[in-house]
Amino acid sequence: MRKLLLKGCGTALVTPFRGGKIDEEAYIRLVLRQVESGVDFLVPLATTGETPALDAGEKLRLLRLAREQAAGLPLLCGCGSNSVSGTVANIRALEGEGADAWLVVVPFYNKPTQQGQYDYFRAIADETDKPIVIYNVPGRTGVNMEASTVLRLADDCPQIIGIKEASGRFSQASEIIRCAPETFSVLSGDDDLTFPIMAAGGQGVISVASNAAPAEVTQMTGALLEGDFLKAREWHHRLSPLFKACFVESNPIPVKAAMECLGLCSREVRLPLSPATQATVETMKAALENVTRENY
Repeated sequence: MRKLLLKGCGTALVTPFRGGKIDEEAYIRLVLRQVESGVDFLVPLATTGETPALDAGEKLRLLRLAREQAAGLPLLCGCGSNSVSGTVANIRALEGEGADAWLVVVPFYNKPTQQGQYDYFRAIADETDKPIVIYNVPGRTGVNMEASTVLRLADDCPQIIGIKEASGRFSQASEIIRCAPETFSVLSGDDDLTFPIMAAGGQGVISVASNAAPAEVTQMTGALLEGDFLKAREWHHRLSPLFKACFVESNPIPVKAAMECLGLCSREVRLPLSPATQATVETMKAALENVTRENY
């Protein structure tokens, strides 16, 4: 299958709230800003979008709004759960709303073995005709998908077109890049590892920071794809304080503070998350100033 090649900067979209409800006008503005900034693809309904705190109707609405404003950009839509039936139910509920591929997280809480992970993704692939990107994020799921398991899936299941690698282990990402088929996308799931992963041959990033700085992160990934490592390195160092600041509290708390600093949406989040502390807001202001050379 691997006809869809995801590369460059993909933004894991935040979900803006106001008074406890989705702020649809702000969401539309955010998506349009991403498109105008030149990002390569969009990722609605992922971790950064607070998807576990959204109901089914809200998920549908957000995906529809993203598709309406995306100007043809690919949509990689989060749909994972911790069971086959739950993930398939999410796919069935969302599949008519314009997603180009599914982002499926390694099952959380269950702590499956490597064989269990392999069988799970094969089972999901059997239930959809759209491409699948694995999301490996052991800090959230409690278990790591090892490189050998990723490579088995890449070899055995052409419908699985890539991985969002957020293990924080460069050596693991490098091993996948070295051994996977050329048509298999390895996307950094950690902003601060985008530079080394792409320098080693990865195709891009699914970024949190690009919610706040879409043009800048896109310029960095574009330079990396073109082999201009000096330019990319300059962007990496300039963006590094923002990358770090995005995780001083649980994602997406800090990046929502950044969005409020930029006047794009409220920093409001849904329980069990709580809004950014003032210390985080000040950290974000400093990081944004470093990126844009402007004061907020």
